[in-house]
Amino acid sequence: MKMTEACILYMEGTNCEEETKQAFEEVGVSAELVHLKQLTGDVSKNLERNLFDYRILMIPGGWSAGDYVRAGSIFAARIKSKILKEIKEFIGNGYLVGGICTGFQVLTELGLLPGFDGAYGVPQAALTTNLNSAFQCRPVYLKHNRKCAFTQKIGVGRILQVPVAHAEGRFIFGENNQMYLEKLLDNDQVVFRYCFPSGEFAGGKFPENPNGSLFDIAGICNLEGNVLGMMPHPERVMDSIQHADWTRTQHDTGDGRIFFESIAEHLKKI
Repeated sequence: MKMTEACILYMEGTNCEEETKQAFEEVGVSAELVHLKQLTGDVSKNLERNLFDYRILMIPGGWSAGDYVRAGSIFAARIKSKILKEIKEFIGNGYLVGGICTGFQVLTELGLLPGFDGAYGVPQAALTTNLNSAFQCRPVYLKHNRKCAFTQKIGVGRILQVPVAHAEGRFIFGENNQMYLEKLLDNDQVVFRYCFPSGEFAGGKFPENPNGSLFDIAGICNLEGNVLGMMPHPERVMDSIQHADWTRTQHDTGDGRIFFESIAEHLKKI
């Protein structure tokens, strides 16, 4: 029997798991929706799942646990207390861990991103309240800054139109903003940055940068490139008609599709 490749991990409040599963399946990657309790063993035996039966763990978007305390914190706390050790081993084996929107918030809370010095379990960055203090749901443009396991098919410098939908997406390092940003750049860990349609970086300007994120950061990866988090939702623009400007411009396909095609391509190698 063929192994299911992608584990789409969800809990109470997440709401993008179905779209994420469908996105994987559209590019030929088998996927299963797995509740967190199925990995932690807090269910009956017949419902339990083993993380190592998959090759990619993806945490989708949504308001996990209602975003109480702060976005992603309760989801991250439950993971940390139960299966963080297994996830660290999973990453160490070269498998993929991704997070979109809430998923990015969770991976940051867990210290898996940016993952400086392997200090897992300790947050080194944060995704905090948008600078305009408002929920932002709009198309944005992203410039692909570097290739990683999730973006092998995307040319460096390519511009993608992908929607965002978040209230806490501003990437910061707090008091050590400049020092840690330099470390992030030295390690070449910035994968996506917000930009204008022309490709010029947003420079913190709204609405091109929808949240005031440091250095226009929209997505980063770990040093090895097999853990990625991003605030925009590629699963929401798999088809051309899902583009905000689809009636005015010609798109052969949705800009999010190549993201999932890149993952499918990488999975063939591992």
